[in-house]
Amino acid sequence: MKPIIDLRSDTVTKPSEAMRKAMYNAEVGDDVYGEDPTAIKLQNYVAELLGKEAALYVPSGVMANQICLNVLTNPGDEVICEKDAHIFQYESGSPAALSGLQLSLVDGVRGIFSPEQIEPLIRPTSAYYMARTRVVEIENTHNRAGGTINPIENIKAISELARKHNLYMHLDGARIWNASVETNISPAEYASHFDSVSVCLSKGLGAPIGSILAGTKDFVKEAFRVRKAWGGGMRQVGVIAAAGLFAVQNNIPRLKEDHKKAKVLANGLATISRVSIHPEYVETNILMFTPKNISIEDFQLKCKEVGLLLGTGKVGEIRAVTHMDVSFEQINEAVRIVEKILS
Repeated sequence: MKPIIDLRSDTVTKPSEAMRKAMYNAEVGDDVYGEDPTAIKLQNYVAELLGKEAALYVPSGVMANQICLNVLTNPGDEVICEKDAHIFQYESGSPAALSGLQLSLVDGVRGIFSPEQIEPLIRPTSAYYMARTRVVEIENTHNRAGGTINPIENIKAISELARKHNLYMHLDGARIWNASVETNISPAEYASHFDSVSVCLSKGLGAPIGSILAGTKDFVKEAFRVRKAWGGGMRQVGVIAAAGLFAVQNNIPRLKEDHKKAKVLANGLATISRVSIHPEYVETNILMFTPKNISIEDFQLKCKEVGLLLGTGKVGEIRAVTHMDVSFEQINEAVRIVEKILS
């Protein structure tokens, strides 16, 4: 039986032997007491990568985003974000459930909105009867839009507008590493325009668990308190923090290879008459396409039956994500499978 070609997400990646060895050899301590040396090393390393004063290791990207929003706001505040943002679509209503926040949604283009779009949404400070606009959130790269990169010039302009109105900026940078390797803009340059940043270790970087949030020392001190309150204190966390440290020290440059795989896949799918796709939209490791004259469910099932696993995006779309655990040969095989199913 042929091995499964799993393109559902880059979260399906498994630790390499070298990463497992680093985990086995990790020095550990009680992280709730701030005594886990491996977690401390990871946090310091990522804080430096992001150009921030401090960082905190947390179990997941959702927790990282939600802690950041919680620390930056008070109940009843409002966060401006794009309508397909991960914090709105895929975090189980947590802004409202955990922090009493409401979201003001912007209709972006492929996940990207402009300063001109959000300025009318900023509530006047004199309007005591309205929610207070507190945070502008940007997702880079944008998952549901197909891994699009928000241009740094646009981020700068939005940040300037936020400062003008005394608003905070939060970056959902789960895949900021992908944006960085594709544009040659450092993570620190991206992060410099935000008060808080979340980054993921368990997607394209290949770690099995974990995310990092970063900001000022005071911000991270409060984030530490919220992490504990939400059940995120994990004691001898160095065993898994070691995987994250290995990931950021070794696996960032190779993300460029995943982008090449996505482009190969997109260009191959574009040759199939019953596939609707825009290869020119593929910027990083995520692509969206629509199979014609077949339901998404039936198409996924037929692919699965012959060893190809695919995810979904918006209604009527298939999402495919390339990563380190799928080869170029498997990418070409995926194109052949889709062509055969749709022939």
